[in-house]
Amino acid sequence: MRLTKQTNYAVRILMYCAANSGALSRIPEIASAYNLSEAFLFKILKPIADNGFVESVRGRNGGIRLAKPANEIHLLDIVRITEDNFSMADCFDNAITSCPLVDACTLNSVWSEALAAFFKVLEGYTIADLIEPSPNINTLLGIDTLSELRA
Repeated sequence: MRLTKQTNYAVRILMYCAANSGALSRIPEIASAYNLSEAFLFKILKPIADNGFVESVRGRNGGIRLAKPANEIHLLDIVRITEDNFSMADCFDNAITSCPLVDACTLNSVWSEALAAFFKVLEGYTIADLIEPSPNINTLLGIDTLSELRA
């Protein structure tokens, strides 16, 4: 299984906002930190905003910030809204499989068990868990420099 870039960068947007300690984060700054296009980040921002993980503030000095505490945003929540499909194999989709064993195959149950374990691990981690062990995350993302420029 391979997660999409949308999922990867949705998590990274949230990490940036969490590291920015409640201050407004701007898409151009986030795009610069991760070396991505602003258009790509705006596309990713929509599902995480629509699902209440970030809130936006409009206007000249606007931006985005977490809509809930970082320790309440589980990775599984983000993966569920950014991924379209969790089929690990054709067996998961009865509409496309032609395997005669699909309803009685042990392999299908192994794939299901592996996917459940994957979900369980993601449920065990929050955005806070991703940023807290990195004391220099603000420096690495350029947040410290931006704060100094604004002061």
